[in-house]
Amino acid sequence: MIAVADAGFRAIAPDFRGYGLSQQPPEPENASWSDLIADLLSILDHFSASKVFVVARDFGAMVAYQFALLFPDRVSGVVTLSVPFVTEAISINTLPEGFYMLRWLVPGRAEADFGRFDVRTVVRNIYILFSGSELPVAAEDQEIMDLVDASSPLPTWFSEEDLTAYAALYENSGFCFPLQIPYRKLDDVEGVENPKVQVPALFVVGEKDYILKFPGMDDYVRSGTVKNYVPDLDIKFIPEGSHFVQEQFPEEVNRFLLSFLKKHSP
Repeated sequence: MIAVADAGFRAIAPDFRGYGLSQQPPEPENASWSDLIADLLSILDHFSASKVFVVARDFGAMVAYQFALLFPDRVSGVVTLSVPFVTEAISINTLPEGFYMLRWLVPGRAEADFGRFDVRTVVRNIYILFSGSELPVAAEDQEIMDLVDASSPLPTWFSEEDLTAYAALYENSGFCFPLQIPYRKLDDVEGVENPKVQVPALFVVGEKDYILKFPGMDDYVRSGTVKNYVPDLDIKFIPEGSHFVQEQFPEEVNRFLLSFLKKHSP
């Protein structure tokens, strides 16, 4: 936000409903991806922002691209980190039962797993686990939190102060809604027939991001198949980047971001 503001842009970074400092939905189990699209539209209307660049990471990429498909006149471009535009061709259903997303789909399982630890430890474990290059998969007699040894250090680019700040946000929000959106509502994403994103886009991904180990994902990105859906897409790889590439290499990500914004600004 500081980098783009210093370059003369206005940056707005909301917490999704149910996350961070935002309020919890009254019925989290009935939440939908459409709610997030509606929230984004309302925020832009509130700030009288007629057209914007939408920058998103991880599951936020699904919201960003869905918004661009539904409201192309409100979008100047889309930037996503770690997760590209995805189609039904990329599936997790062929992965082992112990894959973290499949485990967290089961109501109550992640809650019981997380409930064995304080919030700070859960967030710590997730950062350690997801900064690796392999898909997080637990054995039959393990839970996902068991994959992280208590003595494992934090990544060098993630400080104890960072952990304190993030843990405080999850102390406020809890994990109930974050487990609903994205994990337990993945099948509820409203599809668009023959989707084709008509605005310029940038995808930044670390070469060591475990997301590239999803079945078919690496080829989908590197072969350019993704450009069948996002024709005006620029792809940038960061060789040592992990799933948290924007925290690991902020200057490099900002450089890619600012170059894209300046290129496509009116």
